[in-house]
Amino acid sequence: MSRLARVIATLGPIGYLPVAPATWASAVVTLAAWFLPVPPLSMALAALTLGTAFAVWACHEAEKTLGHDAHPIVLDELIGQSIALLGVPHSWGAFVAAFALFRLFDIWKPLGARRAQELSGGLGIVADDVVAGAVSCGVLHLGLWGWRTFTAAG
Repeated sequence: MSRLARVIATLGPIGYLPVAPATWASAVVTLAAWFLPVPPLSMALAALTLGTAFAVWACHEAEKTLGHDAHPIVLDELIGQSIALLGVPHSWGAFVAAFALFRLFDIWKPLGARRAQELSGGLGIVADDVVAGAVSCGVLHLGLWGWRTFTAAG
């Protein structure tokens, strides 16, 4: 079972890329989201809730052989980047902004993300990405609201 969890937690070969596997994982998620149909928000939230629980398990199992929050473990990026993309308009600019904001906040770890990462096991691996994804989503939607407000007024 740990081998399967490791394959899932590394998103197959993506986690083993020699440079920036987390960034590559986020890029693959963003690209895949571009081509997937957008589910209703309730379905997206249900899928993210179940996916997050599954990711906590898979990351916990994978870290037993790979080490705590090892670089190859990138399933947490799938969860965080998916949260960052919630409700984003289907435009390249919005998708690129969601990707860039998530990577920024995943590295910077604001608003409790750093503390969340200190949790043990898979929970710590995934929790900081959930926070980074939520912050990214909020900042992006606030920016989009501001853009619409100011361009409509002008």
